[in-house]
Amino acid sequence: MTAGQRRRGRAVSGPLAGIRVLDLSRLVAGNQLTMLLGDFGADVIKVEQPGHGDTLRNWVVQGSEVYWKVYGRNKRSIALDLKNEQARELLLRLAGESDVLVESFRPGNLERLGLSPETLHERNPKLVVVRISGWGQTGSMSQEPGFGTLIEAMSGLAAMNGFPDREPVLPPGALADMVAGTYGAFSVLAAVRHAEAGGPGQVIDLSLFEPLFSVLGPQAGTYRLTGDAPQRSGSRSSSSAPRNVYATADGQWLALSGSTQMMTERIFRTIGRPELVDDLRFRDNTARLAHVLELDAILGDYFGAHNLDETLSAMRTAGVTAAPVMDIGDLMESEYFKTRGVVIDGPGPEGMGSVPMHDVVPRLNGTPGSVAAAAPGLGQHSREILQELLPHERWEELQKQGVFG
Repeated sequence: MTAGQRRRGRAVSGPLAGIRVLDLSRLVAGNQLTMLLGDFGADVIKVEQPGHGDTLRNWVVQGSEVYWKVYGRNKRSIALDLKNEQARELLLRLAGESDVLVESFRPGNLERLGLSPETLHERNPKLVVVRISGWGQTGSMSQEPGFGTLIEAMSGLAAMNGFPDREPVLPPGALADMVAGTYGAFSVLAAVRHAEAGGPGQVIDLSLFEPLFSVLGPQAGTYRLTGDAPQRSGSRSSSSAPRNVYATADGQWLALSGSTQMMTERIFRTIGRPELVDDLRFRDNTARLAHVLELDAILGDYFGAHNLDETLSAMRTAGVTAAPVMDIGDLMESEYFKTRGVVIDGPGPEGMGSVPMHDVVPRLNGTPGSVAAAAPGLGQHSREILQELLPHERWEELQKQGVFG
């Protein structure tokens, strides 16, 4: 039985109901991690600085806190000034009744606050402590700033992303944070499972660097074998051809992948060039990679002479793996988005209506997650949560002292 299952608390459904998570993190990685847990029923308590709150609250679009509304969903917020000794004691008491604590301070700051993993485990030996940082708690760069942009630059991603005659390209979103947060949610479930099975709590050292590096493929093995680092190749693939985006006659773009021999042969026949199947330059994947410029020129000429809709129709009829390049405006109007329910109208702040956001991912048919609660206001649940620990008179006294908001 978890600490969360033993505590008092709100009734929540979902496969993670009964698990309590204290989220001291800021920005994307920690919020991605705890959003995933909250989507499946965990009681996520966001611990924020009075008067400031999570930095995501400041990422506004036309005056709307869209980032916070999405990644703060299914959470409760309390405001605690952790520089205050009495606030830290309250946090330790909450940790004693929780299953997971997530933080993203620079390595060493948790210890300086008097909240080291050792101190936390004295209060709750079963507690799972997730420590998010750019480079990890150990290693020569542990004390360096660790924003996702730096990780994306140094992981190898930017060096292999873009076109060979142009500058390296960083991803447009917080990719390193998102990947780390998703890895983090998995690691929490593994550690909680271990604790439920009778083991102790443990510390999860979650860097932004290692999860992103791990999803870039077998770079280390390839480099050891060849001595070559992956080069920028635009939308081409280093492992199969054809694979690229091609301009159509009406100014649109089509993405095409021929990652199997059968698919490539199907492409050649669909564009009216069946003789290419036996062409020595293109007869197998190795040959196609060696002659990819010639192959792309042939495909580019074909697609450039046909409109997108007619091209897609021919490709889909032939069972070819091709798709249009779409932006969010195209997607929001697409039949797939509507029939699959990729985006839902999630609950917005009280009195402010709904907020379009991605639905819970992934989909479980027996114990699905849900978007049950809107992202909270700063300190919205401080009284609700802390009154479990404090008599009314003490609450009023500490509030006057600025311990919480």
